[in-house]
Amino acid sequence: MAYIELLAPEEAGDAADLLEADIELRGYLPNYARAFAHRPGVYRAWRALSAAVSGNMDARRYELATLAAARRLRSSYCTLAHGKVLADRFMSDGEVAALARSRPTDALDDVDRAVMELAEKVAADATTVRQADVDRLRELGLSDTEIADVVLAAALRCFFSKTLDGLGVEPDSAYNSLPPVLRDALTVGRPIASE
Repeated sequence: MAYIELLAPEEAGDAADLLEADIELRGYLPNYARAFAHRPGVYRAWRALSAAVSGNMDARRYELATLAAARRLRSSYCTLAHGKVLADRFMSDGEVAALARSRPTDALDDVDRAVMELAEKVAADATTVRQADVDRLRELGLSDTEIADVVLAAALRCFFSKTLDGLGVEPDSAYNSLPPVLRDALTVGRPIASE
């Protein structure tokens, strides 16, 4: 249960259209949207910033960077959401479960591993990022813009994950329907909502 009231569309005032759009997109109203409905301007800005960051990145790379940051932050909500995307679009359930548990997997190449390591460092303590981390990604073929995108994705995840966890927002009960191997590996912090 969240520490604040999670708003329904009829209670959301200026955020009602955002919540209705979320229902149309997902088929249900996510708990995070209900929490952000308290500040529609922040929710709109978040959506725009998220789209600006992810829209400039390779989709798989964005999901890997986001999963790494969310895992480091122990954000079940974001680890579940982005792990599900990876499993639905790019990897097997077992490969995603291995990633969530920080286990090696052949699903990653050297670039993927370096991206995830940088994203994790940014989420844990950005002051630990060194020139060598950036140079490694350059040597693997990433441009400075692509490296900045990885940092932006991880920093963006810090805002969103910390907001949800700070408000006690539980991952949507819809995640209970994930295969157990995936659900259990991706639940790294707060438990999934029961309803």
